[in-house]
Amino acid sequence: MSETEAASPTLPQLLSARERAETENRLLAARLDRVIPAIMREQGIDLWLLVAREYFEEPVVASMLDAENMHARRRTILIFYDPGQGKPVERLTVSRYGLGGLFAPAWDPAKQPDQWQAVAELIAARNPAKIAINTSDLYQFADGMTVSQYDKFTAALPAPLRARIVSGEGLAIRWLETRTPAEIELYPTILRTAHAVIAEAFSRKVITPGVTTAEQVQWWYRDRLLELGLTPWFHPSVAIQRQGAKGMLDGAEVIRPGDLLWTDFGITYLRLNTDTQHLAYVLKPGETAAPAGLRQGLANSNRLQDILRRHFAIGRSGNEVLALARAEAIAAGLEPSIYSHPIGLHGHGAGPSIGFWDNQNADPRGSGVINANTAWSIELTTYAAVPEWGGQRVDFRAEENAFFDGNSVRFIDGRQTELTLIP
Repeated sequence: MSETEAASPTLPQLLSARERAETENRLLAARLDRVIPAIMREQGIDLWLLVAREYFEEPVVASMLDAENMHARRRTILIFYDPGQGKPVERLTVSRYGLGGLFAPAWDPAKQPDQWQAVAELIAARNPAKIAINTSDLYQFADGMTVSQYDKFTAALPAPLRARIVSGEGLAIRWLETRTPAEIELYPTILRTAHAVIAEAFSRKVITPGVTTAEQVQWWYRDRLLELGLTPWFHPSVAIQRQGAKGMLDGAEVIRPGDLLWTDFGITYLRLNTDTQHLAYVLKPGETAAPAGLRQGLANSNRLQDILRRHFAIGRSGNEVLALARAEAIAAGLEPSIYSHPIGLHGHGAGPSIGFWDNQNADPRGSGVINANTAWSIELTTYAAVPEWGGQRVDFRAEENAFFDGNSVRFIDGRQTELTLIP
């Protein structure tokens, strides 16, 4: 991890399909061994039931499928049971097919044809005090139990056990947001891959001033990822701010000398996601640097990043961090907008948000607390009047991915501190 991003980063060597699968399976096995026991005991849950159907995988189950099982099969039911401290958590699958050796098969259809009845018998034999299922009105990641499957489950479950059903919201969020040491060891290479592709996009290899349009750069990203065997988790954004022009210009707008370019780009690789926003300046003939006002604008956003990072603390809510960071930034003379979010197995990941671009006040989605060993997209902007552009108000968006170890927030592969220059 580093504070400053490498200039013109080189694209790391990418793994083959088999190597990727082996890596994903290794990471998943370590997550199941390490994270599940910790969060079940933290949340006080004895048994966690997860249900998915083929091509309709809920977010948690999707994250638990090995690399060869790309989808749930028919109906896949996963059960975690904690028999108590000092004993290993059972990982069971009540389904017709195994799951890469990560879950023990717990259903013989020849003996019990009814899958739900098999689930009920398994749970009754363990007699858990709390049975967690994924239901949540606030978090989409924790709302995977559908009405039809809930009805089938509760109809089969003995009546005394039905009263023990609770929401698994906390388990789902903690499972998805927690990053393991093995994942953090790989994350810098994943971020370096994304940074290298952005460096290509913001170069004369891709952009010819006076010819290339913003949308051509967007589609270049998509073609480049196809070549690399990588996938974006959202369509890349490219836009232009220009002296004398209002707002962001995009689409068929041609890139010109003197333009400030912005991009928002993210990839999924080895099941982990990146989310990065960078700025570039297109030099005018005779220029060797961007105008001082634009450079200062990026420095202001770097300063806001530092302010935000300082206010991370275990147990502090996203809303609290937002309020503290905004107050300090405004007192320092900055005009901030903060909209940071967790990142990891999803681009906009599970966990508390820290502001939204359209809401800089407390929000229910920011009420959750920040935990250690979580990854974040430090996404924000500052606005500033640029003297060289006649005092025009310019938007200096920045977004870099970082890791909170419980003590400090460190950038995973550095951050942009200087505008990229395009000759």
